[in-house]
Amino acid sequence: MNRALPAVRLRVPTHEDAFAWYRAFDDPEVMEFHGGRSAELSVYEELTARQRRHDAELGFCLWTLTGEAGEVIGFTGAQPWAPGWGPRGEIEIGWRLGRPHWGKGYATAAALLTLERLRAAGVPRVVAMVRPGNERSVAVTRRLGMEAAGSYPHPRLPEDALCFRLDLRATTQDGNTE
Repeated sequence: MNRALPAVRLRVPTHEDAFAWYRAFDDPEVMEFHGGRSAELSVYEELTARQRRHDAELGFCLWTLTGEAGEVIGFTGAQPWAPGWGPRGEIEIGWRLGRPHWGKGYATAAALLTLERLRAAGVPRVVAMVRPGNERSVAVTRRLGMEAAGSYPHPRLPEDALCFRLDLRATTQDGNTE
């Protein structure tokens, strides 16, 4: 990426952020690779509560991503991989942005900040699980310096989920190897 990345802030999600996430993600394009349709508000209420617990217990979570003016853009962060399939025992980095914020560098900027925080928390490596066809997310993994690490059969979809991995002990903030 040749342009300067935007300034972003990450904060532990509040209960009110459940409403902001619900509004930001209530868009079929945003949800194309996340179940295809908007989730109920209760899903985001449970998700923000779980992220507050993760932050308290682990020192990291899916943080609320805000722009320079304090507007909620989406979320970016990491959490333990929870499904019973895929990269069990790994920490997954992820991001989801409201449609108006796509293509502006927010996901990359916030993911780089997430990597800094994960290193500080002592996380040795991260994975990113991406559905085939989600080229925007694949591009972010490349900008972070992640490498393809295989795929996993998806239990509910007729496609494998792609797995990307990054060793945080061997890379710098800008994704370069030390």
